Amino acid sequence: MIKKTDRNHKEIIDKCRTLGLSVFSTHTIGKGFPDIVVGYKKKNYLIEIKDGEKSPSQRKLTKDEVKFFEDWNGQVDIANNFDDVKKILGI
Repeated sequence: MIKKTDRNHKEIIDKCRTLGLSVFSTHTIGKGFPDIVVGYKKKNYLIEIKDGEKSPSQRKLTKDEVKFFEDWNGQVDIANNFDDVKKILGI
């Protein structure tokens, strides 16, 4: 099964890398695991990417994503665009 990414997935990754951030795309892991892991200032950030141009109902978390967010004891965030990623990282 091919895992699809949101329209802005590659754009966000590319922009992160232009800032010198480490980025690993994890969208194929499944089971609600967030789409990317970003490394910044020796910290890791789990980020679920949603397409901010879609309606809110189309950006809802899947059942697996909701479960992951509820069960994960660490940081996990949602980014609708690159500006959201910068806010999450505090840059």
